[in-house]
Amino acid sequence: MSLYRLLAPLLLLGFLQVALMKRFEVKDGSKVCLLAELSANFSVNYKTTAKKEATVLFSLPEDAQVSNHSNCNNMTAPLLIISFEGGHSLSMNFSRVNTSYKMDVLAISCNWSDQTHFPNASSSGYLIKSSRSMDISAKINTTYKCTSDSTVHMNNVNLTLSHVRMEAFPPNNNFSSKETKCPADLTPTAPTTTLVTTLTPTTAAPPTPQNPTTGNYNVTDSKGICLLAKMGLQLNITYATPDNKTALKVFNIQPNSTGADGNCTSDHASLQLTDGPTKLNFVFVVNATTSKFYLKELSVSIDLPAARGKAFMAKNESLNYLQTTLGKSYVCRSEQTLQVNPNFSINAFEIQVQPFRVNDSKYATAEECQMDKDNMLIPIIVGAALAGLVLIVLIAYLIGRKRSHAGYQTI
Repeated sequence: MSLYRLLAPLLLLGFLQVALMKRFEVKDGSKVCLLAELSANFSVNYKTTAKKEATVLFSLPEDAQVSNHSNCNNMTAPLLIISFEGGHSLSMNFSRVNTSYKMDVLAISCNWSDQTHFPNASSSGYLIKSSRSMDISAKINTTYKCTSDSTVHMNNVNLTLSHVRMEAFPPNNNFSSKETKCPADLTPTAPTTTLVTTLTPTTAAPPTPQNPTTGNYNVTDSKGICLLAKMGLQLNITYATPDNKTALKVFNIQPNSTGADGNCTSDHASLQLTDGPTKLNFVFVVNATTSKFYLKELSVSIDLPAARGKAFMAKNESLNYLQTTLGKSYVCRSEQTLQVNPNFSINAFEIQVQPFRVNDSKYATAEECQMDKDNMLIPIIVGAALAGLVLIVLIAYLIGRKRSHAGYQTI
């Protein structure tokens, strides 16, 4: 096993920040329409020919380069495609909106035929995943900057960007001195959970509340409890105020004041949570082909007196979160972000959920999420490294002691 593969889980989880930062340019003749500097770490889950799940972790390599398919689109909608070894690519679409620019789509293309990164992959061709949830935007003649880690979850692909500097339509073919920082890089100055900014759509990050309290919820039908759920929920809502400014509200669902309802069938189950003016709806379905269930739909409705229109609603009916084998319960102790759309996401803590085949009102055997499995690798790797170090020191000591005795015998 190579040293890189040994340290890969630590790289992605932030223990070792050694990912290379690369600079990329997209040009139309001599004019630069897009500049980008970034580090990128990838985590891809795939199935092997032995019908087992495997996870590969890798970083954007040193030989990554701007693809010939990158273009400026007449200086209106820059497209950056970064290609690298094995036939993989990372692409970013930008557009101009009045006096601002923003990233519209971020996409990843992985070549299953690359045996270096995906040994014994059961699939062929390419895996293509895209996301519109990246909040990367700034005014024209302003550099977007984000030193902090930012992770995008795209089903079985996770991408973590860091040390990012980007600018579309840069003046003089270089980064502007004026900068817009991402919310994670900003230090909150006010103790309120709602902060308004005049930059649109970029929002400053308000102070995040403490981790939410874990609540226990269930749904009952004529046969008894048919759905079990345990989780702490923290909501992140971006909304427009009456004066057309952008605000961010972050708050926790309080289990003591939350009611649970829903319904169950053999292949469809819903959990509806109501906490005062906040209503959440989780819809789980069964994939008959894989015999797994997953969270397919998530919606929210909340009254926001500070919002334009007084109410906020968001819904996504094509999700693929919390995937688990039918007859088992999904467990994830790590914090997990459920991105519904660019304006709404949920930070979920200490999740355990079973929407199907509940017997005796108890959870079935737990199936851990990939993040928990990755976290288990850390103490194993560190312990192995320490054991190896101790062994080396012990061997060196014994050799030195043997030579010392040999010296005394000669005298």
